[in-house]
Amino acid sequence: MNPLQKKMEAYTSPQQVKEQGFYPFFKAIESAQDTVVQLNGKKVLMFGSNSYLGLTNHPLIKEAAINAIKKYGTGCAGSRFLNGTIDLHNKLEHALSQFVGKESAIVFSTGFQANLGAVSALTGRHDYLVIDDADHASIIDGCRLSFSKVIKFKHNDMVSLEKELKALPEDKIKLIIIDGVFSMEGDIAKLPEIARISAKYNGSIMVDEAHSLGVIGKNGSGSVAHFGLTSEVDVIMGTFSKSLSTVGGFIAADEATINYLKHTSRSLIFSASISPANAASALTALEIVKAEPERIEQLWSNTHYAMKQLKDRGFDIGKTETPIIPIYVRDDTKTFMLTQMLLDDGVFVNPIISPAVRSDSSLIRFSLMATHTFEQIDIAIGKIHKIASQLGIASK
Repeated sequence: MNPLQKKMEAYTSPQQVKEQGFYPFFKAIESAQDTVVQLNGKKVLMFGSNSYLGLTNHPLIKEAAINAIKKYGTGCAGSRFLNGTIDLHNKLEHALSQFVGKESAIVFSTGFQANLGAVSALTGRHDYLVIDDADHASIIDGCRLSFSKVIKFKHNDMVSLEKELKALPEDKIKLIIIDGVFSMEGDIAKLPEIARISAKYNGSIMVDEAHSLGVIGKNGSGSVAHFGLTSEVDVIMGTFSKSLSTVGGFIAADEATINYLKHTSRSLIFSASISPANAASALTALEIVKAEPERIEQLWSNTHYAMKQLKDRGFDIGKTETPIIPIYVRDDTKTFMLTQMLLDDGVFVNPIISPAVRSDSSLIRFSLMATHTFEQIDIAIGKIHKIASQLGIASK
């Protein structure tokens, strides 16, 4: 057995969890992503989705995807850089730049690729990437591919951020990269303070709006718009896989920055472009988001309702401010047990353990959709409380 095979054979953590009967990953859903899904022939309440506006099964979006396939086929057979650009991509980029208030935008094949491609390309060997220690893995991996020095500051801690920036050379690029809404904790970045500190030390700002679009800001245009800081933020990243119903990602910025990324971002140049169906779906989803503001209003009604129910039952939901509600368990084994017992009882939630969160912060991620009903929320939280109490998790 060679060293690679030895390493692979030694990796047995998933098998150990499977043997205990609590393995929670790669569950095969047999229906559309909705508030109720089918799993192993059984109907299950879905509270583990990122489809915040409930658009993944919208008839107009499905129709747009079908029509795009009829006209353009199922794929573009190349990268955007070469033969893989169609007019739908250009229309989508124009719509996205207008939506977030920037001059220009470029679409990537996924949100992960957008962060990977932008973060690794924007700065050079003598520059600095300054990141929140709770930033998404795609930002971290983009930093790993960059030649720049990476500096981390404590999560949403402005004293820590200023301390780090103060020690850096004034004449070098200092790109501060943050999630607008943090994907596990559910809290919102302190953008006004970040903008003030950045300006003080001649920094630049990039915001990952993956979990902000469709959730906060005017017409759901994100955390940057929410705080009225579009001109102060240099680069905005977003994804289609949450509120916009499909797969893909984008970077929006001034024209010079987008021109630079078009010709230097390796994950753009060397990846196939999103399919015509993806582009048409995202375009139509944007139109629905703007035309139906009541979806966002309902999402927030559901969020406030669920937060109150969970708090009243004594759950620790941290500092969340959004439809992403962490229910802290702080024990990996109990997190897996709670997840599996809930699934057996008809509720789908996501277990989050290290390295997605700190080792002492394991949780179940309870996420809301605009299309959830209060009755569904009541049923789910009632079951969470019952099972958590059995496991010694709930405090009331």
